[in-house]
Amino acid sequence: MRLIADGTTAASRSVLMNELETDAGHAFELDRPLFLAVGDRVGFEDGNLVVTRASGERLRPAGSWSTRCRLGYRRPAATA
Repeated sequence: MRLIADGTTAASRSVLMNELETDAGHAFELDRPLFLAVGDRVGFEDGNLVVTRASGERLRPAGSWSTRCRLGYRRPAATA
């Protein structure tokens, strides 16, 4: 599932997550899985994950950043 981690976009459905990967190939790996409920918002402050619950409660789950290596997308060979 793709989440927008801008701190203002609410989750549209419940999800259990253990990492968030960026489009740039980096990932924030949580120390423990985290359940996001509908309405929770995800964001980053000073490089740390911050989850704002629909109730207004703010969580700072522990985790660390890593870099992902990718081979990239390869187009299938064209057939004649």
